[in-house]
Amino acid sequence: MYKHFFVLITLLTLVLMSGAQQTTFRFNSIGYLPSHKKIASINEKSEQFKIINTKNGKTVLEGTPQGPFSQDNFKTKTWTVDFSDLKKSGEYQIVLKNEQTSPSFSIAKDVYNDAFTTSMRALYLWRCGSAIEGEYNGEKYAFDACHLEDGYLDYIGEKGKQKDGTGGWHDAGDHGKYIVNAGITVGMMFFAWDHFNDKLKDYNFDLPETAPGFPDFLKELKWETDWMLKMQYPDGSGRVSHKLTRTNFSGFIMPDDDHEKRYFTEWSSAAIASFVGAMAQAARYFEPYDKAYAKKCLKAAKNSYEFLKDNPEYKRFEQGDFNTGGYQSHDADDRIWAAAEMWETTGEEEYLKDFESRLSEMDKKADENWDWGNLKNLGVYTYLLSERDGKNSTLYEEVKKEAIEVADQIVKQAKNDIYRRPLGKRFYWGCNGTVARQVINLQVANMLQPNNEYIETSLNAIHHLFGSNDYARSFVTGLGYNPPMNPHDRRSGADNIEAPWPGYLVGGGQSATDWVDVEASYSTNEVAINWQGALVYALAAFIE
Repeated sequence: MYKHFFVLITLLTLVLMSGAQQTTFRFNSIGYLPSHKKIASINEKSEQFKIINTKNGKTVLEGTPQGPFSQDNFKTKTWTVDFSDLKKSGEYQIVLKNEQTSPSFSIAKDVYNDAFTTSMRALYLWRCGSAIEGEYNGEKYAFDACHLEDGYLDYIGEKGKQKDGTGGWHDAGDHGKYIVNAGITVGMMFFAWDHFNDKLKDYNFDLPETAPGFPDFLKELKWETDWMLKMQYPDGSGRVSHKLTRTNFSGFIMPDDDHEKRYFTEWSSAAIASFVGAMAQAARYFEPYDKAYAKKCLKAAKNSYEFLKDNPEYKRFEQGDFNTGGYQSHDADDRIWAAAEMWETTGEEEYLKDFESRLSEMDKKADENWDWGNLKNLGVYTYLLSERDGKNSTLYEEVKKEAIEVADQIVKQAKNDIYRRPLGKRFYWGCNGTVARQVINLQVANMLQPNNEYIETSLNAIHHLFGSNDYARSFVTGLGYNPPMNPHDRRSGADNIEAPWPGYLVGGGQSATDWVDVEASYSTNEVAINWQGALVYALAAFIE
């Protein structure tokens, strides 16, 4: 009881401290692209600012802060410092008239490359079933092969028997593996591959050779899809277990110290449909590198799709004996995504008709605010960007119009926010992941109808995550100014290294001012693959 009281007092203290944040400069502490807008916020009035070159101390730009600006969910007023005219690559600092000086930042075409590499390698560091090793800032992060007993079939009718369920990524701050969250993560990252292939196809992440002949980006995705394939029931029915976990969360121990039994759970219709969407993508994108594997993925997708056809009713996942992540989700959105990806991969009319029929019944055709509980946008964007013939032209134009309206709404929200946050005033569990995910909305809209405001608002999302926020801090471990040091992550809490595992986006506050960098605060400071996949996409859009 004393321990719980101590944690509570610590959380309350840090909430008060975070609300009283007095750091003057709020800006992207990693830096800015030369040809794009560069706007910082300060929380005190200054008659003048200047930008200095950190190497020689020379002033390269001067101006007057604009403001004040206020917002009802923040106590502080802000002024903006616009240095967009500075386009020359280099290292710089902002200096106010009273000589207050910001942390240094970069301007460069490749300013986000290191952040992208670190964030992508964070998925490798999440691998399950393999020894992991990486170095960052002089620290070595490692654990031995874990969860090699995955998993037992007791909960799907074969008590005491085992089936190979090794591999994949640990889901979040815990060591569990969940199909619904795997689906959205794989889906977003395949989008990144599709949308930015010219930049990603030769990108080196220094990964072990687990998929010979694959580009590194797809190599990491295959580690997850290999595991997902193992989640189909062994009876050939096409059913897919909702998750593979212990019955209860472990304490803060390293993955290789977690020896409690882990089980395949019963199926859910959302998990099956999400599995279909991801496997259909895998079949399409892996085909140039491994035709046999691509056929295996498509066969699995078709098998599960047929099960969904024969079982049209929604089947919710019931936790029963399990107290690990629930990920209960309705299946309407997952089925839309499944149909869209099956059509795009095969070209078969059955899947297109299924998709168009389901989408036509929905009032909203595209969503601004989405996550693992609503995958509809994945299907909608695949449909909109597909070059296949046969679309219902009336539906297509309606969906395109709504997707662009959603992007315009995001732009408007960013313009009306004092920190240019694309999600505006909404805060909730995992909202940082949504801020990153909105970049997908904006990038797709830009492909449909090019608009520079979509690009600048995408960058505003990245700026927010790396310091353009009320805390004047990066939300990504190991990156940017004053990043999180105490994420809710069992590896970071158990490895006896002060710095957390690097490259992970934390969830963010559930209100404008309640985020705390406290390990116990899973509702604000956990890490998760669905937020990470969104961050990888957002950064991939702007790497050199």
